[in-house]
Amino acid sequence: MIYTLTLNPAIDLFITTQDMQPNRVNRTQNYEVQANGKGVNVSIILQRLGTANTALGVGAGFTLDYISSFLTAHQIPNYFLKDQGITRINVFTRVLNQGQEYKLVNAGPIISPAIQAQLMQRLKKLTAQDWLCVCGSFAQGIQPAYLKKIGQLSQQQGFKLVVDTAYAEVLQILPYRPYLIKPNVEELAAWFHQPAPDNLTQIVTWGQSLVLQGAQNVLVSLGAQGAVLITPQQILYGTAPAIHVLNTAGAGDTMLGTFVAGRNQGLTDEANLVKAIAAGSDTAQKSWLTTFQQIEELQAQIKIQTLSASRMS
Repeated sequence: MIYTLTLNPAIDLFITTQDMQPNRVNRTQNYEVQANGKGVNVSIILQRLGTANTALGVGAGFTLDYISSFLTAHQIPNYFLKDQGITRINVFTRVLNQGQEYKLVNAGPIISPAIQAQLMQRLKKLTAQDWLCVCGSFAQGIQPAYLKKIGQLSQQQGFKLVVDTAYAEVLQILPYRPYLIKPNVEELAAWFHQPAPDNLTQIVTWGQSLVLQGAQNVLVSLGAQGAVLITPQQILYGTAPAIHVLNTAGAGDTMLGTFVAGRNQGLTDEANLVKAIAAGSDTAQKSWLTTFQQIEELQAQIKIQTLSASRMS
């Protein structure tokens, strides 16, 4: 079974309004409410690809109930531990006559040590037949060092650990041989205390360093430049298709979920990378996550190159 773990879920409220003025009632044109959190998004992508999975996480209040109900309605089994407080609500307001979007992101509840201990007990039930995808930021009260405990547990229990989080503590779990690490360029550069590079050579060099330190696979999302997959056996670079970007939120989650599903289904790395890039690109040109109904034309635009130290540029 594939499990996703969301340690700081959210409800995202997307508002569209023609105008917004201070100190007055501003009527909106429309709104959309979405259950969110990187692990939640990955679970939805896996489900849309027909890959069975269970969403795990922590949160609080009636907003967590909404997220759980949302997942259940989408036929995704879920298990969230509830603490005191309220799972965060984020607000994104697009003001049409300004051509601007205002993003208000809240911190969320404080998760107690008792809830964290209960979650660790739940994770101890995972076996060598399972995957665990740890995605996104951690709620208040959960220290990034919690990731190291999960890494140690993955080695003890034998489950495949997939990590998509910005914390530098990712480097501390490399000795436990995580199955897949998925940084973006900015996160990767921050781990090496460097500015984001403008060339693929440096990105691949850093990715190879993660592999040498223990990561079994490194998938770096490059935004409009595509993605690069680095394994002990090969380096694959995939270009990105031409799209009109509407909303990049969830594009990286889509890429990750699609790639995990492809690995689970036995796709070749080349075919899997093409599909993952296309799916992430389709999400970026939509208001929410791709439904995979229109990715074939995007896949046709993507080119895969096998890179070596002498061919990187």
